Amino acid sequence: MNQAVFISPELVSADSIRSQFSSAMSAMYRSEVPAYGALLDLVSQSNQAQLQTNPSLKQRLGQVENIETLSDQRHGAIRLGKASELAMMRRIFAIMGMYPVGYYDLSVANVPVHSTAFRAVETQSIRNNPFRVFTSLLRLELIDNQPLRDRAQQVLEARNIFSEQVMELVNIAEEKGGLTATQVELFIESIVNVFRWHTEAAISSELYKELLAEHPLVADVVSFKGPHINHLTPRTLDIDEMQTQIHTTGAVAKAVIEGPPKRDCPILLRQTAFLAIKEQVQFTDADQSNQNLAHAARFGEIEQRGCALTQKGRDLYDKLLLEARSLTRPLHDGSNKEQYLADTAQVFAEFPDDYAQMRELGLGYFSYSLSGVANTDENLKNQDIEQLIQRGLVRFDPITYEDFLPVSAAGIFQSNLGEQGDQDFSQNPNQQQFEDDLGAAVANEFELYQQMQQSSIDRCLEAFNS
Repeated sequence: MNQAVFISPELVSADSIRSQFSSAMSAMYRSEVPAYGALLDLVSQSNQAQLQTNPSLKQRLGQVENIETLSDQRHGAIRLGKASELAMMRRIFAIMGMYPVGYYDLSVANVPVHSTAFRAVETQSIRNNPFRVFTSLLRLELIDNQPLRDRAQQVLEARNIFSEQVMELVNIAEEKGGLTATQVELFIESIVNVFRWHTEAAISSELYKELLAEHPLVADVVSFKGPHINHLTPRTLDIDEMQTQIHTTGAVAKAVIEGPPKRDCPILLRQTAFLAIKEQVQFTDADQSNQNLAHAARFGEIEQRGCALTQKGRDLYDKLLLEARSLTRPLHDGSNKEQYLADTAQVFAEFPDDYAQMRELGLGYFSYSLSGVANTDENLKNQDIEQLIQRGLVRFDPITYEDFLPVSAAGIFQSNLGEQGDQDFSQNPNQQQFEDDLGAAVANEFELYQQMQQSSIDRCLEAFNS
């Protein structure tokens, strides 16, 4: 996928807009959720220590990433209520160089949403700023309670989360191919306001309680005037250490880290979080009386990213995860944590914990680059990439996984939603409907990683064939 476009000198690049937006979101969330600021500081200190004591890790990361921005927030998450909001959000994120990648059906884990990740897709753009937004759309059609579903639909249809200024700036950007610095400032301010917390609800306390009983996530989406950001996430190099240190921020950590077990060679994505804070929200009832109720929605998350897996590797991961969870399904209160960790570690012993072996077996994606070793053989024009590796002229490093895992995402959501409500949702994917609502097809993440890998191979071969 080539999203490159000509940028007029007076227009701000999409990567720059994304960086400014990410910084503005972080500043806003720090002010609204102070524990998140403490979490950022904790992660930054840990990452600095890791890089200082592990030079080989620093060298490997430096081959494929921008170490200077390693500890910055890597993603946020929002939940939208209707198709028009999703379609408009796609247009907004495109201005920041963020495009929909992947389809995630969270109904598989009893969460009535489906999702995509808006992110950069070009290698250099990811290095410039990897910030992405995991964006979910509520699926009211999965709610069995027809009268309640109709009332929720009516509330959502009546709301408009985008200001006239947002609409105007999006139209300008699409017409002109970008925004000027002055326009970017207004654009970011307007978009950040979309994601702010609202202390006043859009519904009555009675309806809120009914929605909460049906499913806490439905209540969270429908009750408010806008889609508050529900978490931001910095990246750590040692999530197991962070799990033991979250309490120092004054917050409470979720019981179990989501994703694969601890490994010498990390794969995919591991996530943990501090539990959502309870915040007072004012509800205005039919008799115009006000009620203040506590609502838990916003939390802080930490992620550790590893090697992106091929379809073969992902199939193996999914098989092992299913097997591990068939032995022990982790409980939210952590009461079976040790058994779950033991079972998961035992089951995942089948997955090679060595990047060279993973590469040989076709389980992961890798970036290839010149090793810096002097070439003593002038004629290497007919060498393939494997021969160049054997000669020590080319090195390989794991391509960082930039996407998400549906079971892990649902696990994070569930740990911060409390009791799951009255209805159980069976697995019910509908990618076509999601793309219709989005107004575009989502990109295939496997194809993107394959392109990144092949481009790195081509650059290496070109260096020896020139």
